[in-house]
Amino acid sequence: MATAAPPEIVNQKPAVEETMTDPPLASVMEKPNDVMQDKSAIPPPPPDDSKTTAVVDQTAPDTSAAMKSSKGSHDRDIALAKVEDEKRLSFVKAWEESEKSKVENKAQKKLSEVSSWENSKKASLEAQLRKIEEQLEKKKADYAEKIRNKVALIHKEAEEKRAMVDAKRGEEILKTDEMAAKYRATGHAPKKGFGCFGC
Repeated sequence: MATAAPPEIVNQKPAVEETMTDPPLASVMEKPNDVMQDKSAIPPPPPDDSKTTAVVDQTAPDTSAAMKSSKGSHDRDIALAKVEDEKRLSFVKAWEESEKSKVENKAQKKLSEVSSWENSKKASLEAQLRKIEEQLEKKKADYAEKIRNKVALIHKEAEEKRAMVDAKRGEEILKTDEMAAKYRATGHAPKKGFGCFGC
């Protein structure tokens, strides 16, 4: 009898620990379906590694395997969701950068077109201005030539008029000298005093 008592005490002590740490068999058998449906449930603590009876050892691996399977599935789903979310965010970021790049390229192209248009218009107006300046210079040269020609013509006419005045003066002086010599020779005085010689 003395030998039978110690095994009962040893068997009872682990049995008390089992009831504290592991759920009863009936509740474990019902929960795997619930655990599969509700993936956010908190998994039970890991099974105790202490030696237990043969019945508990056979059922504990089943429940822990179900829990590990459920936990692994849940972790895998979370990881997959995280990967999908990162993939989606990466795709959105790539799309955003692509669209911004397109917008920048389009804006640069438009700015380049505007600059090209501006340079073209400026060059055209500057060419027009040069053409007008050339025309004005040509007109100025033409007018200057015409004015110089007119000045030369006026100078020529003035010289001719001066020559005519000088010639007439010379003729009248010669005529006066002849008349004075005649009056001296004849001894007569002129009929009119210092009047007009040609009269």
